[in-house]
Amino acid sequence: QVQLVESGGGLVQPGGSLRLSCVASGDVFFVGWYRQAPGKERELIATINAWHRKSYIDDVKDRFAVSRDDAKHTTYLQMNVLEPEGTAVYYCQANSTWGRGTQVTVSS
Repeated sequence: QVQLVESGGGLVQPGGSLRLSCVASGDVFFVGWYRQAPGKERELIATINAWHRKSYIDDVKDRFAVSRDDAKHTTYLQMNVLEPEGTAVYYCQANSTWGRGTQVTVSS
């Protein structure tokens, strides 16, 4: 099984930015980024495949950017103009494996 480790979360002010990383133990074809806010269901927010084709939900389309560095087995989620509503645990998924998540808290 591929292993995934997220990092880059933390406390950030509204309007600020964070870059999350998802490091895989091997090659992955498709990576999805998800978030789960307190009391809410986990939702898919961005995807990227091996050809670097990307998708986003409307809520983050103009603020977030997903990218890959395949030589490093790493997928990134650049998050700009963060809002308090973005407070959540952020996860990456590849193949049939989930990472453990990284906490993002957006607060002044």
